[in-house]
Amino acid sequence: MNQSSTSWTRRWGWWITCALLVTVPVTAKAVKKKADQAQAQPAQAGAKGQTLAQPGQVPTDVNTPTIHLNVNEVELIFTVTNRQGRYIPNLKLSDFALLDDRRAPQRVTSFHQQINLPLRVGLLIDTSTSIRSRFQFEQHAAIDFLLQILRPRSDRAFVMGFDVTPNVTANWTNDLDALESGVNDLSPGGGTALYDAVYTACRYKMLPESRGREPVRKAIILISDGNDNQSRVYLSEAIQECERSGTIIYAVSTNWTPSRGPGDKVMTELADDTGGQAFFPDIEENMSKSFASIETELRSQYALTYTPADFKYDGSFHTVYLYCYDRRYHVRVQKGYFAPRSATAE
Repeated sequence: MNQSSTSWTRRWGWWITCALLVTVPVTAKAVKKKADQAQAQPAQAGAKGQTLAQPGQVPTDVNTPTIHLNVNEVELIFTVTNRQGRYIPNLKLSDFALLDDRRAPQRVTSFHQQINLPLRVGLLIDTSTSIRSRFQFEQHAAIDFLLQILRPRSDRAFVMGFDVTPNVTANWTNDLDALESGVNDLSPGGGTALYDAVYTACRYKMLPESRGREPVRKAIILISDGNDNQSRVYLSEAIQECERSGTIIYAVSTNWTPSRGPGDKVMTELADDTGGQAFFPDIEENMSKSFASIETELRSQYALTYTPADFKYDGSFHTVYLYCYDRRYHVRVQKGYFAPRSATAE
């Protein structure tokens, strides 16, 4: 068998493995019927001094997080911080400018400061040989994170280890003992297929969570040195799957050397392109501080729902540009989203 045939055989073998990980078929996000356009309010341009929608039309109550999206609406989850990385609360819609494919939205239908949205967290832990010396400490830090952040009444999580292949050791659950056992069941060894793990987690775990009526905040906590040497998919494909499933990545690097390598760039790109953040603790003890920062951010974000101008059901990728007029503040948000392919629920 020649080299090309071997490559295709390995790739098909990986796809079959992924398919066996789940029993739920992958379909597009279920949505409601299109909103009555006669009730739409025209959006104003995103120029400074103007708001993104008619005054008084957009709720900002932090206690009303329930949002039911219509098929032609987009929801952005984003974080606003100052230069020291501290969350900035109590901002209003008029503090922001938004462009969708370089155009102002037709209208903004909701704007919330959300602090109590149920969490759906995927904990992805690198179990390759390269992190063997730090693995036990990573396990303890990950368990402490889950125990601190999860609220059993509303939140759920799963645990996935990965070396050459992804391995789910605890499926979606709010049982903290089961999640702790899932982390403890992991053991290091083998190569690293980081992109495959992110792709699989988003496609087969996060995407199905988009189909329920309950709005949730989805995040992957990725613990790795970022060095990939075994994946069948590309980094860009893994990021696209995050965007399709509406998943934010928080990457915690296990590279504690003074020099920054290619893996650190990968971790940064995964986080930045999905609206998350990458952390580079210099010593083991600072990993817990990184987890504490993630916990604070997941409970302190904004949600903005809008109807794009000239919306088309073509499945194409749309770039998003959102910034705060106060230049002291930095907005972290996904780079864009994929439009649905039809105006009807699939």
